[in-house]
This record gives sequence, C-alpha cells and structure tokens, in this order.
Amino acid sequence: MITVRNLSCRYGDQLVVNNVSLNIEEGGLTSIVGPNGAGKSTLLGMISRLQPISEGSVIVDGMDVASVNSSKLARSMAILRQDNSLQVRLTVRDIVSFGRYPHSRGRLNIEDKKHIDHALEYLNLNSLADRFLDELSGGQRQRAFIAMVLCQDTKVILLDEPLNNLDMKNAIDIMSILRRAADDLKKTILVVLHDINIASSYSDKIICMQDGQVRFMGSPEQIIQPEILESLYGLEVKVHEIDNDLICVPVCT
Repeated sequence: MITVRNLSCRYGDQLVVNNVSLNIEEGGLTSIVGPNGAGKSTLLGMISRLQPISEGSVIVDGMDVASVNSSKLARSMAILRQDNSLQVRLTVRDIVSFGRYPHSRGRLNIEDKKHIDHALEYLNLNSLADRFLDELSGGQRQRAFIAMVLCQDTKVILLDEPLNNLDMKNAIDIMSILRRAADDLKKTILVVLHDINIASSYSDKIICMQDGQVRFMGSPEQIIQPEILESLYGLEVKVHEIDNDLICVPVCT
C-alpha cells in the first residue's frame, strides 16, 4: 500500500531523513515513534507530499506521490497535520464537509451528504455539528478534524501527532477511534506519536526512527523491549505486561 524507497530530505547541508526504505501493508494502524528530531514528521510529510523529497520515491496505492495528479492522490490519501489553525469561523459540519472537496469540488451532492452524516455520527459529533470550532474543547476540535479526514473516504490516512495537547482521556478516545477505523472501515493508518505506551496499545506495527533513519520496525511485541527502547531513547526502562499490552516504565535514578 505504501512503499518508501531510499527516501532522503535535506535542509541545506543538514540531512534530516537519511535513505529510508520501508513497506506498509494495506490495512491496520502503524505508528512512527522516536526521540525529538528523529525525522518522524519529515518522513510523514514526504509520504504525504507536503514536504519536498530530496532523494528517493514514495508509492501510495500504486501511485508515485511526486508526479500523480493532486486530486487523484487526495481521493486515495488523506493527511491531518499538526497545525490546524483556521482564519475563519466555521462550524463542525463545515469542517467535516471539507473532506468531500476532492470528490465534489465544493458542490455537495446527496452522496457527499451521506458521507458527512456518517462521519459526524462515527465521531459522535451530531450534537456539536452546528457549533463553531472556537466554542469547543481541544478534544472536541480534534474529533472534528478527524471526522473531516474520515469523510474524505480514502484508503490511506496519515496523521502527524494527533494527540498533541490532549489530556489522557481525549488521547485514548482519539486512538480508540483510529483503531476502530482501521478495523471496521479497513483503513491504512499511519500516525506519528510521542507516547510509546499508546503506540504499544493501539498499533499493529511500530516504526522506530532515530537520527533520520529507521532503526527498528515490527509488532509491539517485537519493539517494546528494554534493549530496543534503551537504544532508541538513551534511557533505562522496564517493560511490564498489563492486560495483554506491553507498557514501558522509565527507571528512576
């Protein structure tokens, strides 16, 4: 579904992503984790074509991201960036309806409205549909943006740190929605996360980046191991199994 080959990104003389190759199979939820400055968001940006590629290639659903028509790409891949600030005052329904633009070019039809209604219901936003975004909590706003992405009805969904500034409950709610979308709607979801324990609990695969390269990739059972996490973060940890999830705990010194 997503094939990355020898992908690199340079900012001037600085090599931010260094010769990354990986395959992400169709379906499921894959998390990208790693320390600050590892190149996680830059990698996601190149996959989504929001970040220029210095070297290499990205193929998504059989399409070369660098050359495919933007409208065609937007019907196969949706992206939610870190910064979703808006300059105009919009309702939740307005935001969700933006997800239909690649299909309707702004002229909403009956099919578009079905997708909008389904996304609002899926994210439990019906009671908030006519509220303005600036009247909502951070968690509610993030659910509205994720509803917009789901409304786009693409095979692939990319999310860059969607849990930023969310409390524990809202972070878990968002990850539960993404997990459900991967399972029920058969979406291929790639998400950048900072919380290794959330990645462990909700992911099918985890990609570990460090210094612009992929150091490890595998299932949570393969990745959530003391030697791997200590190598990745430079921190001594212990790993415990709680309700079939592997949880990492730093060792306090």
